[in-house]
Amino acid sequence: MLNSIGANGMAPRDSEPGSRERPRMAWNVFISQLSNVLKFRIGVVMVLTALVAMVITPGPQPGALETLVLAFAILISAGSAGAFNQYFEVELDRRVPRTCNRPFVTGYFHRGPMWLVIILLLLVAGVGSAALVLNLPAAFYIFLGAFFYAIVYTVWLKRRSWTNIVIGGASGSFAVLAGAAAVDPNLGPVPIMLALVLFLWTPSHFWSLAIAKNKDYTRTGVPMLPVIIGNRRCAEVVLINTLMLVAIAILPFFYGMNWIYLLAATGGGGYFIYHNWLMIKDPSPRVAMKSFFASLVQLVTLLLGAVLDVWLLG
Repeated sequence: MLNSIGANGMAPRDSEPGSRERPRMAWNVFISQLSNVLKFRIGVVMVLTALVAMVITPGPQPGALETLVLAFAILISAGSAGAFNQYFEVELDRRVPRTCNRPFVTGYFHRGPMWLVIILLLLVAGVGSAALVLNLPAAFYIFLGAFFYAIVYTVWLKRRSWTNIVIGGASGSFAVLAGAAAVDPNLGPVPIMLALVLFLWTPSHFWSLAIAKNKDYTRTGVPMLPVIIGNRRCAEVVLINTLMLVAIAILPFFYGMNWIYLLAATGGGGYFIYHNWLMIKDPSPRVAMKSFFASLVQLVTLLLGAVLDVWLLG
């Protein structure tokens, strides 16, 4: 599965200069490549959204074990979906500068049947642990998150329809529902609204990146929205979508959240809307990337505001 470290497949002997540093560097590279293939950065974001949903859901909060299992289950289930995405799209990734250094493309990990077994085992471990320690609804939402990313988005929609990121983006919403279900399987209005926020956030976030990387998607024939309608019109769609996102993000204030949350929802949302507006005036890669990063600021601000609101005023 992993290619050889050296020319002869063996680590250097301790007598060689720098031999102690080299194995350590090799392990650092291995961890970095494993994180890449499992897309742990996406998984960490999904874990954070789930934990926030857990915190803001009324009811007895899960203990340390349940919280750790929730984080573990979402992280490795998302990792299994991320690995399948890279396994399935290796030829596509090879043709795009942004993805041509992924481990299956470079050959750092051998793309063989064993990886499909690993992907399945990760999913079973994640969903199974949630079912055993949390509850069946939480486990089901975790499964749906992985299924939507791996199958609905990667296999079914990505190369067929501009709706790929809209429908496939529901995977992030299911992480929110899983976190809420860990507290109360009977979902209330606030976690449902937060799930809708994540559903609308994904297109605005990813279409900003797609505008910046339009040439890559055009080269590969992936029907991302800016490829179909152009960067400027896509920027206009992003603004409309973000306005709906911010409107729904404000609604929890009327269902029990307090002024800290409202300030975070309006402040982060306003910042994102401002960068969307700039992108309409200048849909260049530079401005589009600023909109992309503004989406991250908006999400982090909203999640942090929700947690502080509950901890300080709840």
